[in-house]
Amino acid sequence: MQIVATSLPEVLIVEPKMYGDPRGFFLETYQLDRYAEHGIRGAFVQDNLSRSGYGVLRGLHLQNPSTQGKLVSVMRGRVLDVSVDVRLGSPNYGRHVAVELSEDNRRQLWVPRGFAHGFLVLSESADFFYKCDNVYSPKDEIVVRWDDPAIGINWGIDHPSLSSRDAAAPVLAEVKNLPVYGQV
Repeated sequence: MQIVATSLPEVLIVEPKMYGDPRGFFLETYQLDRYAEHGIRGAFVQDNLSRSGYGVLRGLHLQNPSTQGKLVSVMRGRVLDVSVDVRLGSPNYGRHVAVELSEDNRRQLWVPRGFAHGFLVLSESADFFYKCDNVYSPKDEIVVRWDDPAIGINWGIDHPSLSSRDAAAPVLAEVKNLPVYGQV
């Protein structure tokens, strides 16, 4: 596997090694020791899979104080995946990384604790898979507005399909109870 650094030091792109022949392919999607060598530590305790259609935007989501790190990938289709540093006091507060994940490139993205996460489906549909290092806690969930001008994400779409919760989310400057840099 190869690790690709992003402009946010904690957010990592993982490119698993794929072995293929005319019958198909094989790739290892996770191995504790190899991932830990690159800073992706901790036991994963919950796996999630979602299917969404073209133009669906899910996010930007995080949890606090019960934070989650996520190792995300696309099983089928193509998405624009985004991570935003929302840790109060972070030198990268409000900055984001956007990466295309697809069934063709088989990339994974490590979204550390304290980062908001979202994705936009670019293909007809997409199956999005993520491993979490903490369980989902609805009472700790925080939503940040997907088109917050202060964050400046270029999603490439003006009117995505949003949940009512995501459509009503506040901008980052109005969000309460954000994680604190150095404490997550």
